[in-house]
This record gives sequence, structure tokens and C-alpha cells, in this order.
Amino acid sequence: MEKLMEFMIDSLNIAEIKKWAQILPLAGITSNPTIAKKEGVIDFFAQVKTVRQIIGPTPSIHVQVVASDYEGIIADAHKLKEQLGGNLYIKVPVTTEGLKAIKQLKQEGFQITATAIYTSLQGLLALEAGADYLAPYHNRMENLNTNPLEVIDQLALAIERKHSQAKILAASFKNVGQVTSALAHGAQAVTASPAIYEAGFANPAIAKAVADFANDWQATQGRNRI
Repeated sequence: MEKLMEFMIDSLNIAEIKKWAQILPLAGITSNPTIAKKEGVIDFFAQVKTVRQIIGPTPSIHVQVVASDYEGIIADAHKLKEQLGGNLYIKVPVTTEGLKAIKQLKQEGFQITATAIYTSLQGLLALEAGADYLAPYHNRMENLNTNPLEVIDQLALAIERKHSQAKILAASFKNVGQVTSALAHGAQAVTASPAIYEAGFANPAIAKAVADFANDWQATQGRNRI
């Protein structure tokens, strides 16, 4: 049975991935050149292979091309697949050159995550080109005075009407509220930084409830374990 929601981590930090891979029902890891830059000067392919060892063979890994022209995107995709293999999705920004490349790569059997989606039109075109995941940039759209939830609504409706297996992988979040709103509006998957997931458990009421239960048990049973 397919998961109704997929939770992914937007990071290449080894320590953070080790931590959250044990906590989350982890569906995958996403990265882009900006995420990689946060780790400093690294051997990129070695880093991703280490991530694969941590998360195992089933969760997906989404890695972005660097080239912006058609020929370069195709070449980048082939190198990524050659080096990394496995359950790999090639992230391709939805530009004119990117859309052209998505069509070709799908013909060659690649799994594709269409990324840098800021408009419904980008997402709809990527869907028709065969992309497996559509990645709208939630917070970045808000910063540009674009309603990301309207975009997600429209993409979800198009997927439903087309009876497509494609999924909306909402990305670019600044808070937990944006994550839950994206899921409520039809995103089948989200990718967020470890900091966002951490914030989801930071409500002091959660810690207080747990402490109260422990204290009440201790008061009546005289011990802190079952």
C-alpha cells in the first residue's frame, strides 16, 4: 500500500540524517547545490553514498543537476545515475531547457523530480512532460506574493483528473505551519530541513504532558517505569 504522506529530509548533513532517519517514517533525502554548500568543501558523491548507507536502499534520494542548458542537464543526469544509481531521482528545474530535458530523460527511463516550481503553469507542464515529483517552492512563492496553496491545489486537481502517479513534493519551508498546510491542500510529500522537524516537537506543552504522566505514575506506583 502506498504511503498517504511522504516525509523527506532536505539536507546532506550526516549527523542530522543519522538522527532523523531513526525518528521519521523517512521516505527520502533531497538536496541541491545550496544544500551541499552548507556542508563546506566535500566530496559530493562520497557524501551522498554515505547518506545511502545510512538510510538504506528503499528511501529515495533526489539530487539536482547543475547545468542550465539542455545538453548539460542530460550529461549531468547521466553522471549522477552512473555514480549514485539506486532509487535516484534527478532534480531538474522547470525552465524551457529543463522541460526539454525532462521529456528526453523520461524517454530514457530516468526518475525525475521537477523543481524550482513557482507557478501553476510550470507544474502543469512538468506533469505533462512526465515528471514523477513536482516540487513547488512554498516559502519562496510567499516571498514573491504568490499563494503557494493555490498552486498546490491546482496541481493536485490536475493529478487527480489525469489519474497520474505523479506526486507533489512541496519544498522550501520556514515553519511547521507551512508544512501542514501544504499537506492539507493536496501535497503527497514534503521535504523539510531538520530544523523544521525539530520545531514540530518544540511545543512546551508536549514536554509538560509527558512529565505530568511520569510524575503521576511515580506518585502512585513508586517507580518511573512500567
